[in-house]
Amino acid sequence: MVELLEEETDKESEEELERRLNGLEQKIQSLEFQQKLGSPDDRSNAIVSINAGAGGTEAQDWAEMILRMLLRWCERKGYETEIIDFLAGDEAGVKSVTFTVRGPYAYGYLKAENGIHRLVRISPFDANRRRHTSFASVSVIPEKPEDVDIEIDESDLKIDTYRASGAGGQHVNKTDSAVRITHLPTGIVVQCQNERSQYRNKQMALSVLKSRLYELKRREEEEKLEALRGEKKGIEWGSQIRSYVLHPYRMVKDHRTGMETGNVDEVLDGGLDAFINAYLMQGVPQAG
Repeated sequence: MVELLEEETDKESEEELERRLNGLEQKIQSLEFQQKLGSPDDRSNAIVSINAGAGGTEAQDWAEMILRMLLRWCERKGYETEIIDFLAGDEAGVKSVTFTVRGPYAYGYLKAENGIHRLVRISPFDANRRRHTSFASVSVIPEKPEDVDIEIDESDLKIDTYRASGAGGQHVNKTDSAVRITHLPTGIVVQCQNERSQYRNKQMALSVLKSRLYELKRREEEEKLEALRGEKKGIEWGSQIRSYVLHPYRMVKDHRTGMETGNVDEVLDGGLDAFINAYLMQGVPQAG
């Protein structure tokens, strides 16, 4: 078609060529993107935990902002979410929260959010209007695949029940239905307080525990392979993956890819696709 157009200009052929080129470009981008989500785990549902860093109310408010951002992104993608554990902040925000995300490639996309998120702003909790820097961590693991059997010895478990901390005087405050499970060999602690029934909370907590044990095993195998290859991870746990600056200027910057935008409000409202896509297309090693 290009050769024909070089010989004779034809507006209809030019438009057809442009349509075909655009279509090919989109197909290539789609194939490249699918290749980045080629791991079996990428197709899995995800379990997301957010923890406020040091800094009291300021960090706890930031953790709640991240929770809203991620839930809004999930809503845009049509994913189903369920908060299974929630520990409110002392004055505002949240100290920690865990939620599940169900939908195609939930983990494949959300693994891009795994790491430390940093916020710089004028604190709404500081009467002197000083600038504060806050940190919160996001941990994303794949839900254990159904075809993978993780055996847990009951004697390795310490199970505690307690009164859940639901807001607004809900039923969860009135019974010891919440469940906390400690896996003694690894020290992993999971808890669930979402359901009315202690039994259902225990089953959910066990499901999360199995997913965390599966992730632990998967990472150990990856580290062994990296040691054999002499490789080192590019991002260590504790280093920030992304900065959100609200003062003295407005910008969100991902430190792994260099991707940045001045439209902070859109990002905090769940507009994460550009950052996630840049992370996946660059093939940066997962933080953690």
